[in-house]
Amino acid sequence: MKKLFTLLMLTGILSFGYSNYTLAQDEATDESAMESMDDTSAMEEAAVEEVAEEPVEEVAAPMETEMEEEPGFHQIIKLKFIEGDWRFMSTVLICLILGLAIAVERIITLNLSTTNVKKLLAGVEDALSSGGVEAAKDLCKSTKGPVASIFTQGMMRMSEGIEMVEKSIISYGSVEMGRLEKGLIWISLFISLAPMLGFMGTVIGMIGAFDAIEAAGDISPSLVAGGIKVALLTTVGGLIVAIILQLFYNYLISKIDTLVNQMEDASISLVDILVKHNLSK
Repeated sequence: MKKLFTLLMLTGILSFGYSNYTLAQDEATDESAMESMDDTSAMEEAAVEEVAEEPVEEVAAPMETEMEEEPGFHQIIKLKFIEGDWRFMSTVLICLILGLAIAVERIITLNLSTTNVKKLLAGVEDALSSGGVEAAKDLCKSTKGPVASIFTQGMMRMSEGIEMVEKSIISYGSVEMGRLEKGLIWISLFISLAPMLGFMGTVIGMIGAFDAIEAAGDISPSLVAGGIKVALLTTVGGLIVAIILQLFYNYLISKIDTLVNQMEDASISLVDILVKHNLSK
C-alpha cells in the first residue's frame, strides 16, 4: 500500500513537472513568436513610413524651390525705393519722369521736323521755273519743317533783293534754332538736380546715423547701418537718373546739330537758286 501510494506521488510529481515544463516551453515559444511578430510589424511600419516620407520630400522639394526663387527686377527696384526713404527717392523719381517726358516730346518733334532737303530744293527750282516766286512760296508753306519755314521767309523778301533774302534767312534761322532747342534747358536741369538730391539724401542719412550713435553712446553696426543704407541708395538713385537723362540729352543735341547743318546748307543752295532765277529773267 505504501509502495502504491509512493508510486502515485512520483507519477503526480513527474506529470506536474512535465506540465510545467510544457507550459514554460509554450510560453517561451509564444514570446518568441510575439517578438518575431513585433519585429515584423516594426519593419512593416518602417517601410510604410519610408514610402510615406518619400512623396513628402518630393513634394516639399518643389515647394522649397518655389520659395527660394529670386525676386524679379521690378520687385528689387520697388524694395530699394522703399528702403531708400520715399521722401528723397520720390524727388529723384519725379526728376526722371519729367525729364523723360520732355525728352520723348523733343524726340518726336525733331523727327517730324526732318525734311528731305534735296526733294524740297528740286521742287522750289521747278516751281520758280513754272510759276515764279509765288508758286515756290506756296510749296514751301505746304511743307513742314524748319528748312521750309526758312525758305518761306527768304522768298517773302525776294522783291527787296538777294541781300535782304540772306539777312532774312540768317535771322529766321536763329529763331528756328531756338525752337529746336526748346525744353533742353529743363533736361539739363534735371540732370544736375537728380544727383544733388541724391547727395542731399546721403548727407541727411549720415546725420541720422551719427544722431543714433550719439543717442546710444556706442558705435554699433546695427545703429549706423540704416542711415548709411539710405545714404547710399539715394546717391545711387540720383546717379542712375542723371545717366539716363544724359543719354537722351546727347541724342537730342546730336539731332539738333544735324538739323541746323541742313538748314545752313539748304539756305546757301536756296540763295544760289534765287540768283540763278533772277539772272534767267
